[in-house]
Amino acid sequence: MNRDAEAIQPENELEVLLQRAKRLGEDGDWETAAADLRDALPEWPEDSTLLCWLGVAERELGLDGIAYERFRKAVGLEPDDPVLLAVAGTALAAFDDPDAEGALRTAALLAPDDASVRWRYGAFLSREGFGEQALEELDAAIRLDPESAIAFYERGVARALEGHIDLAVDDFARSVTLNGDDPWTHAMLGLALVMAGRVEESVLELELGAGHGLDPRAHMLAALAYTIFEDDGAWRHLEMARTAAEGTDTVLVDEVEDRLQLGPDAARTLLVKTLAPTTFRERLMERP
Repeated sequence: MNRDAEAIQPENELEVLLQRAKRLGEDGDWETAAADLRDALPEWPEDSTLLCWLGVAERELGLDGIAYERFRKAVGLEPDDPVLLAVAGTALAAFDDPDAEGALRTAALLAPDDASVRWRYGAFLSREGFGEQALEELDAAIRLDPESAIAFYERGVARALEGHIDLAVDDFARSVTLNGDDPWTHAMLGLALVMAGRVEESVLELELGAGHGLDPRAHMLAALAYTIFEDDGAWRHLEMARTAAEGTDTVLVDEVEDRLQLGPDAARTLLVKTLAPTTFRERLMERP
């Protein structure tokens, strides 16, 4: 295992390892980070921070099942670090683990002035149907950090789930302003605009949401939006959707193609009445 110095004191050695893993993660090298942390696990098998970071790395590598066990063990060790509890609690929530709520609530109690802890708890509450409590947490997170794109995004989710679409549009728009490189938020803003009856305004956001990525649904939404306004970009996005679908969503791609051929009215009906509402509901429930 790579060490920063040969003479590291035992109580500092783990901290150096964790800082290195953090740097590797920030650089996108989750494979090396995970390998280093796994090598360290026999020496510190009961360290909740190591377990949590290893869970983060393994989740980034698509090893969701193993990562889940890391997070469960980390929370089970009853750490008092609120950020660790919030991160692990959010991860457990993705698996509908009943321990998620306790970890997130404890984190919020321990660190009421930490914006990341408050928005994570608010994000959990909104998806569990506790809209009023969720908005209290998310409002607090935004007061604590008015430049947090994810806090505004999550408040947009909470507001949308509560049926306040116009306010959700405002929050998604603010999130996009703070972090314009995130295709997911652009797509969510576009969907919210469609839901608010502002279809023409949605086209650019759906285009940015699709980009050149591999999200077939995003490309289908962009294709339909372009067709409504008779723009040639529709067929480009249709082909990208077909490539990205790779046989998993071909029926829907074919339906979108049929609507493109029928013209703007048919495309608008599929977008406004079916595809946008369905996609919006699904993606609102996806956890950060």
